[in-house]
Amino acid sequence: MATPAPSALIELLKPITWFAPMWAFACGVVSSGQSPTGQWAMIGAGVLLAGPLVCATSQAVNDWYDRHVDAINEPDRPIPSGRMPGRWGFYVAAAWTLLSLAVAAALGPWILGAALFGLVLAWLYSAPPLRLKRNGWWGNSAVALCYEGLPWFTGAAVMAAAMPDRRVLAVAFLYSIGAHGIMTLNDFKSVEGDARTGIRSLPVQLGTDRAAHFACWVMALPQAVVILFLFAWDRPWHAGAVGLLLLGQVALMRTLLAAPRAKAAWYNGTGTTLYVLGMLVAAFALRPLVQGAV
Repeated sequence: MATPAPSALIELLKPITWFAPMWAFACGVVSSGQSPTGQWAMIGAGVLLAGPLVCATSQAVNDWYDRHVDAINEPDRPIPSGRMPGRWGFYVAAAWTLLSLAVAAALGPWILGAALFGLVLAWLYSAPPLRLKRNGWWGNSAVALCYEGLPWFTGAAVMAAAMPDRRVLAVAFLYSIGAHGIMTLNDFKSVEGDARTGIRSLPVQLGTDRAAHFACWVMALPQAVVILFLFAWDRPWHAGAVGLLLLGQVALMRTLLAAPRAKAAWYNGTGTTLYVLGMLVAAFALRPLVQGAV
């Protein structure tokens, strides 16, 4: 049986998508309030788990079960193009799942539980019978949780070796909600193929204009709540910094909403950058709160 070239394997695992969960994991580490001294090996293993393992697994699973959709939207992807022959896409997805679980188990029970939850969602998102991605409301929620909230939780849990502080959980959850909007914008690139294959993404269900407006509100409102929390927790400078980053996003949203199809990818490279910078600011704001928690 033919085997795939290493370049096809790397493309299947989509390294560009690893940044979001790795960044969220780093935010979790920062927000824990724990010193990284003596824990760098654990942190490195956690970063490996968040990006090249769990996230890469989700990409391989998605590409295997999306091969018919990709034949319309992205025919040059490894599976529809034939560069990942036979059932190799499925074999890679299964192998990366097992490898992810093995690494997670070595990091402790909290991390294993989080990784198992994320991997189950990754398979439910793409694979039948549930195939959550067939509906943008459920599918985007699953991806947003796996890309933002779950890695943040994992990073904080790795450092504390326990359940993270409730304020850490609240901020991580809010940024997960906001990521639903980012996922909606990501669906703009595949509207035609989704519509033809029965995938009801939000741009397909709502139309691109309404979906873009919805995405903007979903991204902005959780950040506004984070700002209110930071003020309530006596972190006015951090709240102000997140507020300025949100204002920058709102300014960019005006350009996005003027031409959603043309500007969705542009916004994901500009406004989303401000979004993730706000995550890091919020993580630093949480440090003294967590350190001072009883």
